Amino acid sequence: MRMLKYSEAIGEATVQCMEADPTILVAGQSVDDHKGIYGTTTAAMRRFGASRVLDIPNCENAFAGIAVGAASQGLRPLVVHTRDDFMFLAMDGILNVAAKWRYMYGNKGGVPVVMRGVVGHGWGQGATHSQSLHSVFGHFPGLHVVTPASPADAKGLLVTALQGDTPVVIIENRGLYEVEGEVPEGPVGVPIGRGRIVREGTDVTIVAASLMVREAERAASALAALQGVSAEVVDVRSIRPLDEDLICASVAKTGHLVVADTSWARYGLSAEVAAVVAERAFDSLRAPVRRVTPPDSPAPVSWPLEEAFNPNADAVARAALEVLGLRGRVAVGEDELARGFVGPY
Repeated sequence: MRMLKYSEAIGEATVQCMEADPTILVAGQSVDDHKGIYGTTTAAMRRFGASRVLDIPNCENAFAGIAVGAASQGLRPLVVHTRDDFMFLAMDGILNVAAKWRYMYGNKGGVPVVMRGVVGHGWGQGATHSQSLHSVFGHFPGLHVVTPASPADAKGLLVTALQGDTPVVIIENRGLYEVEGEVPEGPVGVPIGRGRIVREGTDVTIVAASLMVREAERAASALAALQGVSAEVVDVRSIRPLDEDLICASVAKTGHLVVADTSWARYGLSAEVAAVVAERAFDSLRAPVRRVTPPDSPAPVSWPLEEAFNPNADAVARAALEVLGLRGRVAVGEDELARGFVGPY
């Protein structure tokens, strides 16, 4: 396989799917800009031009309705939001119409709208531009929600979304766009609803999503090197459907669980994973579940405060030691390249 950046993998998936299916079109603010949403839409713009890559004004609510209507008539809109926070304005179209379409119309067709939302974590995005909304969208039946953490999954999950009949929300953390990894050349789909074991282990399970998968990997490496702890890292990949079997099987093996998420603990993914394990694998737990999430407050603008606000590999490693009842500290080195942050779109 070749090595591609996360952003390149998204761009390649978009072009390949558009070549195979003339009903797919891309729409969003600045999708036709030379920067192309961190480079994810530039290839599609060069290949298909303005007839299928549409720049739209700040009209998230209106265009959500347009996209649903277009999908009901046979098109497959791929709508890109430069910040997933902007999707609050599109929620009626996504949650109240698209997600309920099959249920309300007796499963006669669907509205295969795919919406990409970018999390603006990094360089002081502030309270209204740095929220991870995967748990919000994951609450609603009829919708698929995914959080790819690797270049291969960024491509594969987008391919599956664009080929399916269910509306899909894809939440991307921009801290991943520069991450490189092996990616298949063809439009190979990744099943929605199946997680993956990123790193096998026997002492503690670390369930993570999106950017926290990379932080969990870094924490697991440090735990092994400095404390001799064997941590198993589970990437959920899909928020809805959630791969409960994979999570519970891992906890049954290790007996300990840490959940790391980019969003708050209250009513979020970390709460859902903890509840699933409590219901299905409680007897396997040898210690209480530990959640690693941002503090229960809006995000600050100051870059140093933002760095302190967002959980990292150090926090994950400390949580793992706590659930194992071990003393000590695992210092995980921090640098901007390791975290993969990139500049404005």
